[in-house]
Amino acid sequence: MDLTVLILLGSGLFLGWSLGANDAANVFGTAVGTRMVSFGTAAVVCGVFVILGAVISGAGAANTLGKLGSIDAIAGSFMAALAAAVTVYGMTRSGLPVSTSQAIVGAIIGWNLFSDAVTDTQALAKILFTWMVSPILAGLIAVLLFKLTEWVLNRAHLHLLRLDAYTRFALIGAGAFGAYSLGANNIANVMGVFVPVSPFTDFALTEQFTLTSVQQLFLLGSIAIALGVFTYSKRVMLTVGNELMPMSPINAWVVVVAHSIVLFLFASQGLEHTLAEAGLPTIPLVPVSSSQAVIGAVIGLGLLKGGRNVRWSVLVQIGTGWVVTPFLAAALCFVGLFFLQNVFDQQVYKPLRFELTPQVALRMSARGVPQVAYADLIGRSYESSGALLDDLTRHTLLTGKQVRIAIDQAKIQPLEITRFKLASTDFSRLNEAQRIALQLLEGQQYQYAWELADALSALSPQWTPRPAAAVNRSFNKRLEEDFAYLVRTFEISR
Repeated sequence: MDLTVLILLGSGLFLGWSLGANDAANVFGTAVGTRMVSFGTAAVVCGVFVILGAVISGAGAANTLGKLGSIDAIAGSFMAALAAAVTVYGMTRSGLPVSTSQAIVGAIIGWNLFSDAVTDTQALAKILFTWMVSPILAGLIAVLLFKLTEWVLNRAHLHLLRLDAYTRFALIGAGAFGAYSLGANNIANVMGVFVPVSPFTDFALTEQFTLTSVQQLFLLGSIAIALGVFTYSKRVMLTVGNELMPMSPINAWVVVVAHSIVLFLFASQGLEHTLAEAGLPTIPLVPVSSSQAVIGAVIGLGLLKGGRNVRWSVLVQIGTGWVVTPFLAAALCFVGLFFLQNVFDQQVYKPLRFELTPQVALRMSARGVPQVAYADLIGRSYESSGALLDDLTRHTLLTGKQVRIAIDQAKIQPLEITRFKLASTDFSRLNEAQRIALQLLEGQQYQYAWELADALSALSPQWTPRPAAAVNRSFNKRLEEDFAYLVRTFEISR
C-alpha cells in the first residue's frame, strides 16, 4: 500500500483516538466517577469490546452516514476526518463530552458544500431526528431500569458487602456491553468517510471467514478508539461521572445500561432485519451520540428525583458544545479542503458527470417523474449534483423526492465486471442465484449503476426488489446493501 494512503488514513485514526478520549469514556464514566471501577479496569474492558463491536457489527450505521454524502477521494476523506477530530479534540480539552457524530456530520456537509454535492436531506433528517430522540429514549429507559432495579433490591435484602460486589460486577458487565454497542454504532463516525475510497481488499482468513475491506478499516479505527480510552479519557469520565450530577453506584449502573441499549438499538442490523421480517416498524441504523445518550440517562434519573441534584449550568455548557460542534467542523473542513486542493495540489473530490439522456428520462418516468416536467432539460449534462439541482429547481416544479430520483438516475458511474474483480468479490454475502447472475455478466461494462441493476434483475429474481410491503422490507434492505457493495467493487476509477 502507498505510504501516502496510510498517512491520509491517519486523520481517521486521530478521530478514533479523539472519540476514545471523549465518547468512549461514557460507557464507564459513571462507574469510574463513583469509584466503583478503577480507571485501568475500565480502559481494558472498554478497549477490547469496542474493537469487537466495530469489526463485527459496525457496518449498519456506516451505510446511513454514506448516504448523507459519499466522499469519493481519499484526500477529501482525510480532511473531513481531520476537521471532525480537531473539533472533538478541542472540546475534549475543555472537558466537554461533545458528540463525535455531530462533528463528522458537520464535516461531511462541509465537503458537500465545497464539492457542490447535494446533501441528502432525507438522510440528514433521519440523523437529526435520532439526535433528538436518543437522549430522550435513554432518559426513559433509565427511569424504567431504575424503578425495576429498586423493586428487585427491595425484595432481595442483600448484605451491603454483597451488594457492593454485585454492583461492581454489574458495572463491568454493563460497560462491556456499552463498549461493544459504542464500537458498533460510532465506528461509522471514525472510518465511515473512508468506506467509499477504502484502500484495502478483502481477504479470506479461513474458508468460512473473510475480513472485508470495510472491516479492516473498522479494525484500525477501533484500535485508535481503544488508544484514546487508555491515554486521554479520564478527565471526561469525571465530568460525566461527577460534575453533572452526584451518582450512586446503582444509578451509575442504570445510566450505563440505558445508554448502551440506545446505542445498540441504532446499530443492530440483526434487530432491524428481525423487526422487518415480523412486519414491525424498524429502527434506523444511525450513528447516534454516545455523549447525548449517557447525559440523557443522567438527566432522566435527575428528573425522577425532582431535578434538585442536576447541575444545570454544566448541562448548558455541554448543550452549547453540541450546538457549536457541527458548524465548527463544517467550517474547518471547508477551509481545510480549500488549502489541501489549492496549496498542496491534492484531489479532494473526483469530477462527476450527470446527464439527462433519453434513457435516463425513461428510467425516471418508470419511477413516477413525468418527462413533461423537465422536457427542456433532456440532453443536458452537468458537472456536479449541485448544478443539476439548481437547474431542476429553476426550471421545474418537481417534488423533493422526484429531484432525488433525477439526481440518482442521471449520475454517470462507469462499471466493469472484470474477471480480476470477480475473483476478489466476497460471494459469501450473496446466495447461489445472485452469484450465478453476477458471474454471467463477466466482461460487461455499464455507464450507470442502474444499468447493472437492470441486467442482474433480468437474470435472476433474487436481484429484483419486491413490492413495498412490510414482509419484504428485510429482503429489499439486504438487496440494497449487496448492490451498493457491487458498485464499490466494480466501479472504474475516475
